[in-house]
Amino acid sequence: GKVFVLTGTLEDMTRSEAKKIIEEAGGKVSSSVSRNTDYLIAGSSPGSKLKHAKDLGVKIIDEETLRQLMIED
Repeated sequence: GKVFVLTGTLEDMTRSEAKKIIEEAGGKVSSSVSRNTDYLIAGSSPGSKLKHAKDLGVKIIDEETLRQLMIED
Protein backbone atom coordinates (compact mmCIF):
# COMPACT_ATOMS: atom_id res chain seq x y z
CA GLY A 1 0.00 0.00 0.00
CA LYS A 2 3.02 2.32 -0.19
CA VAL A 3 3.11 5.20 -2.70
CA PHE A 4 6.14 5.56 -4.98
CA VAL A 5 7.19 8.32 -7.38
CA LEU A 6 9.85 7.87 -10.07
CA THR A 7 12.27 10.58 -11.18
CA GLY A 8 15.31 10.66 -13.41
CA THR A 9 16.63 7.95 -15.71
CA LEU A 10 16.65 4.46 -14.28
CA GLU A 11 19.75 2.39 -15.04
CA ASP A 12 18.57 -1.23 -15.13
CA MET A 13 14.85 -1.04 -15.84
CA THR A 14 12.33 1.06 -17.68
CA ARG A 15 9.77 3.13 -15.83
CA SER A 16 7.04 0.74 -16.96
CA GLU A 17 9.02 -2.22 -15.56
CA ALA A 18 9.51 -0.39 -12.26
CA LYS A 19 5.81 0.45 -12.14
CA LYS A 20 4.87 -3.17 -12.79
CA ILE A 21 7.19 -4.42 -10.02
CA ILE A 22 5.73 -1.91 -7.54
CA GLU A 23 2.11 -2.66 -8.43
CA GLU A 24 2.65 -6.43 -8.32
CA ALA A 25 3.99 -6.01 -4.77
CA GLY A 26 0.86 -4.05 -3.80
CA GLY A 27 2.27 -0.55 -4.09
CA LYS A 28 1.00 2.44 -6.04
CA VAL A 29 2.87 4.70 -8.44
CA SER A 30 2.09 8.40 -8.56
CA SER A 31 3.30 10.96 -11.08
CA SER A 32 3.86 13.69 -8.51
CA VAL A 33 5.39 14.03 -5.05
CA SER A 34 3.03 14.86 -2.20
CA ARG A 35 2.74 14.34 1.55
CA ASN A 36 1.21 10.94 0.72
CA THR A 37 4.39 9.79 -1.06
CA ASP A 38 6.31 7.11 0.85
CA TYR A 39 9.32 6.74 -1.46
CA LEU A 40 10.94 8.65 -4.31
CA ILE A 41 12.95 6.40 -6.62
CA ALA A 42 15.71 8.62 -7.97
CA GLY A 43 17.60 7.69 -11.10
CA SER A 44 20.31 9.72 -12.80
CA SER A 45 19.51 13.35 -13.67
CA PRO A 46 16.53 13.68 -11.33
CA GLY A 47 14.36 16.73 -11.80
CA SER A 48 12.47 19.01 -9.46
CA LYS A 49 10.70 16.03 -7.85
CA LEU A 50 13.91 15.31 -5.93
CA LYS A 51 13.97 18.76 -4.30
CA HIS A 52 10.25 18.58 -3.56
CA ALA A 53 10.67 15.14 -1.95
CA LYS A 54 13.55 16.42 0.20
CA ASP A 55 11.46 19.41 1.27
CA LEU A 56 8.64 17.07 2.34
CA GLY A 57 10.93 14.58 4.07
CA VAL A 58 10.09 11.74 1.66
CA LYS A 59 12.47 8.76 1.79
CA ILE A 60 14.67 8.79 -1.35
CA ILE A 61 15.88 5.44 -2.67
CA ASP A 62 17.63 4.02 -5.73
CA GLU A 63 16.76 1.07 -7.97
CA GLU A 64 18.71 -1.43 -5.89
CA THR A 65 16.88 -0.40 -2.73
CA LEU A 66 13.57 -0.68 -4.60
CA ARG A 67 14.42 -4.27 -5.55
CA GLN A 68 15.31 -5.07 -1.93
CA LEU A 69 12.03 -3.58 -0.69
CA MET A 70 10.04 -5.61 -3.20
CA ILE A 71 11.76 -8.84 -2.12
CA GLU A 72 10.99 -8.13 1.54
CA ASP A 73 7.28 -7.48 0.93
